[in-house]
Amino acid sequence: MLPLPGSPASSWSIYQARLKATFEGADPRVCSAFWLFGLINNVLYVIILSAALDLVGPSVPKGAVLLADVLPSFFTKLLAPYFIQAVPYSLRILVFFALSTCGMLLIALTPATHNSGAITAKMVGIMLASLSSGGGELSFLALTHYYGHFSLAFWSSGTGGAGLIGAGAYVIATTSIGLSVRTSLLAFAFLPLIMLLAFFVVLPRGPLNSSGRAKSGYEAITRDEDDEDSAQSSDTLLSTSIHSIRPVDPVRSLSYWDSIKANLLRSRSLFFPYMLPLLLVYIAEYTINQGVAPTLLFPLSSSPFKEYRSFYPTYGAIYQAGVMISRSSSPFIRIHHLYTPSLLQILNLFVLTLHALFDFIPSVWVVFFIVFWEGLLGGVVYISTFAEITDNVPKEDREFSLGATSVSDSGGICIAGFLGMAFEVWLCRYQVAHGRDYCRRT
Repeated sequence: MLPLPGSPASSWSIYQARLKATFEGADPRVCSAFWLFGLINNVLYVIILSAALDLVGPSVPKGAVLLADVLPSFFTKLLAPYFIQAVPYSLRILVFFALSTCGMLLIALTPATHNSGAITAKMVGIMLASLSSGGGELSFLALTHYYGHFSLAFWSSGTGGAGLIGAGAYVIATTSIGLSVRTSLLAFAFLPLIMLLAFFVVLPRGPLNSSGRAKSGYEAITRDEDDEDSAQSSDTLLSTSIHSIRPVDPVRSLSYWDSIKANLLRSRSLFFPYMLPLLLVYIAEYTINQGVAPTLLFPLSSSPFKEYRSFYPTYGAIYQAGVMISRSSSPFIRIHHLYTPSLLQILNLFVLTLHALFDFIPSVWVVFFIVFWEGLLGGVVYISTFAEITDNVPKEDREFSLGATSVSDSGGICIAGFLGMAFEVWLCRYQVAHGRDYCRRT
């Protein structure tokens, strides 16, 4: 007997059919491998931020840990796309595994004291892990070029899951289970093994091996073509400069500097359509998270908490939930106009900053909603940016473009790290001066 139209059974059947159609053609091994790549590449970054207070103590600004966790990643993403194509992916994975494992072991095995020598050693370990994370992100994003839309969707979903899983794992290990910080970090130091297994065991190697890895390089752009591209408006830059770079015969390989020049031209064409909206959304959301959120406090009597220190980690968990949902949404929802959610994120920063100053939002539950919305916007811009590149950038330029654009999120976090430290001090001082000293009680 067929289900009646409009009945719950009918609706469920329609949903199942749509879901099956959405994922038709997806290779489970590819999806699993890229989800694990996204999870493991980002989870150590989250664990380090979650452990910031335990690592450096109360006297060192937590923004310093954020900067140590993101600056090496930023410079890796800024510079590596111009030469990393010469390094095979298998060798890259081994290097990333070594860097992240050594970094976490250095952090874990350094004595649990807060003197300058111990803090310096821990910061070096954090920077090694950051180098691995930055190189991993640009490489795995470039690798999706060979494995299609599902690889990008599951990579993004894995990075979204890393936020909740990383923060939750650290809390469970150190609080619920009762492990020491050192033991917990030693256990987490072996997580990169999963990335190694995902690449060499789970991931089908056929698409990568048969692609030729674009070893032939790109043809240098002549002076006339360069001048012509410079004269184009920003909305036509992509079509002119990208298409003026053509695959060539391996015999006619480029010189090193000509290759860099061609890649710089490619990066210029990527800036306005892709890099800038991603940069803006990360500046706004991480300024909220690091600088504004610590001051979004309410009287305990009107909140679900018993102490003021509970506000900040709750905001972080709600934000990560929004990120995870939106980064996993690309098979169902696509945003083509990237500046719209970026500007909405800037509006979130403006509204929450005004509330921190003038205390006009009546309930913490409204702030919970805004923070969740913030996570949704940040995640959707991230996945939509790389999906747009996959759809719109010519195939011969796509691998480079995916990796090079990843610099925007780390660049935005770096800028927000400095802004956040200034915002937190300014907003807290303003609140105390106007009779709200909650930020001093955390």
